[in-house]
Amino acid sequence: MHTRRLGSHGPQVSALGLGCMGMSAYYGPRDEATARRTLLHALELGVTLFDTADSYGAGHNEQLLGRTLAAHRDRITLATKCGIRSVGTQGTSGGAVIDSSPGYIRRACEASLGRLGTDHIDLYYLHRRDPGIPIEESVGAMAELVREGKVRHLGLSEVSAATLERAHATHPIAALQTEYSLWERSLEQDILPTARRLGTAVVPYAPLGRGFLTGALTMLDGLAPDDYRRHDPRFQGDNLTRNLALLHHVRDLAEQLHVSPGQIALAWLLAQGDDIVPIPGTKRIPHLLDNARAVDLRLTPGELDLLSRALPRDAAHGARYGEKALQLLNT
Repeated sequence: MHTRRLGSHGPQVSALGLGCMGMSAYYGPRDEATARRTLLHALELGVTLFDTADSYGAGHNEQLLGRTLAAHRDRITLATKCGIRSVGTQGTSGGAVIDSSPGYIRRACEASLGRLGTDHIDLYYLHRRDPGIPIEESVGAMAELVREGKVRHLGLSEVSAATLERAHATHPIAALQTEYSLWERSLEQDILPTARRLGTAVVPYAPLGRGFLTGALTMLDGLAPDDYRRHDPRFQGDNLTRNLALLHHVRDLAEQLHVSPGQIALAWLLAQGDDIVPIPGTKRIPHLLDNARAVDLRLTPGELDLLSRALPRDAAHGARYGEKALQLLNT
């Protein structure tokens, strides 16, 4: 597994991390035994960046990682997030409110340390920003945790270029987590150039378009009743039909190179810069293995250009979140 650095002075991590959210919430029922096997297999493949949040399964996901990876703590970069306060019961995907107040950030960090079973968090993100609280106050509280040794590096998730700039002036921001893929390229206009000027790495979540770019999801019938994608605007009706038509260039290139469409999508993303560290999420070993092979796939300049032209910034049909979730973004 190749490695990349998170930010100018951040940790060296595997070029592909592992998004762990789906092991606990949003994508059908949990299978903890399968999830644990997948986490340990990721370690064997050389994955060192594991991404979770206190809101994933209302704490269940952090506990899962803590129990499974405790014996390998010195080999991994553990990333978690605060700022979405769950109001459901532990292990469920109940309601949530945004809270980026300094007091809550401190309480959330202490709780995450306990669930993760560790004395420090390698990368601590503000999951969502409360617009009523100055970002300087939130990042200032997180910086105190760094000074106390409870956190090593800071990150933000789904913020605008202006917010990132203000936050970075308060404390260096090692990583910005946001949605980025062949299917969602809106950050390229303002956010990505700002992150690069500041020396902040970009950690794309949903780098496979929530499974869309693998080519395997052509209808919703086979999804679990509580699967998030049943309500995702891009997977609804005509939007899904029109979006599927965008995939033929990805499929054709995958056939020519004898690889999977998902590997093509990840290889394109990895080729956008050494400061890009995608975290494709999965709870199954076959998908993990398929994703990992993308690290060694080198697309030619012509192939990269073909893909970029086939799926330009505004290609996707439908908003990337429902109306309520869109209101929580600062981008």
